[in-house]
Amino acid sequence: MNTVNTLKKRALYLIVGVFAMLFSGVLYAWSILKIPFKEVYGWSDSSLALNFTLTMCFFCLGAFFGSIISKKLGVKVALITSAVLVGVGFCVTGVLNENLLYLLYLSYGVLAAGGIGISYNVVVSTVCSWFPDKKGFCSGCLMMGFGISTLLLGNLISLLFESKNFGFGKTYILLGVVIALVLTASAFILKTPEKGTVFPTPKEKKVSKKESFEVRDYKTSEMLKSFTFWRAFICMVFITAVGNSVISFARDLMLSVGAVETLATSLVGVLAVCNGLGRVLTGAVYDSLGRKLTMISANIITIIAAGVTLVAVIIGSLPVCILGLCLTGISYGSCPTVTSAFSASFYGQKYFAMNYSVLNFNLIFASFIANFSNSLLISGNSFVLPFIMLLSLAVVALGLNFSIKKP
Repeated sequence: MNTVNTLKKRALYLIVGVFAMLFSGVLYAWSILKIPFKEVYGWSDSSLALNFTLTMCFFCLGAFFGSIISKKLGVKVALITSAVLVGVGFCVTGVLNENLLYLLYLSYGVLAAGGIGISYNVVVSTVCSWFPDKKGFCSGCLMMGFGISTLLLGNLISLLFESKNFGFGKTYILLGVVIALVLTASAFILKTPEKGTVFPTPKEKKVSKKESFEVRDYKTSEMLKSFTFWRAFICMVFITAVGNSVISFARDLMLSVGAVETLATSLVGVLAVCNGLGRVLTGAVYDSLGRKLTMISANIITIIAAGVTLVAVIIGSLPVCILGLCLTGISYGSCPTVTSAFSASFYGQKYFAMNYSVLNFNLIFASFIANFSNSLLISGNSFVLPFIMLLSLAVVALGLNFSIKKP
């Protein structure tokens, strides 16, 4: 396949990938999706926070098994499996009643999250395999689609929840059907590059302090033996924990500093916009400045975000809190893009799907920290303690960040 045909094909795959990620990303709109269960069924904040933790855990497990399924059975089978799990998960969530809290954990936290985890890994690894010359750009575009889902679909979901013709039950069912259809369509379009595919030659980047290390494909077992991996992994856990925590209680955070309910819901969308923006910007910065400067910059933004939000909570300032929310979105958006590009750059493309899914397990540990943040919030009835903890973790992450070296 010549370069011109490759460019056309990968442009199509990137568009399809972004579209698939856009609908899959609705999983992150939990601060909006949980509202009916709290207001109508009276389920507690701690119970709903546990569901978010389960969601992150099975999202990562889904991504892990997605890499195995796609390798053994192909991209099409993996995405169709994802479509079935997501469709069933959301539809079952739509028919719950107030006595079936445990079923929410199974339908949303296990089935829907696991299915979206599969599609996430398969779409990212498949589309990125067409962009060896622009890893950061491709990752950023895909992650942007995933990140802005809350903005584009969140307000629509909120309106459907309040609609007499839909309500939250039918809205969940509609979401399940639409996402399943989008993922099924993607399954019949996306393919991995054939042998002999000719890609554009990567441009030499002028990085101020270029890292030099052996460029080769590392098996997952080799990656896990690398001290570099564990430093990067823990660093990403702490950085991701800040965004994960804020996503889980974003709406309540805005209400605590004086935002009215409609504004608080809209600001969750603003968080999503900044999340998407952070993913694209990080991809561009990664391609231009390299891994080290990108990761350190993202870490510093995370520290500033946690610090600004902490100040906003202490003084009760809505404008300052909005600034903190925006910075948090940008910092959180940097995490998946850095994880994807870091995995490909340090450990190669051949085993990318499996290596990336393992790196993505940082979300599980970050979600446990987010759950602990919610516990601190509930016990202290204040956002001060959670943000002191998150700020401390972000500072520790910066120390780890400076120590990351070649594999």
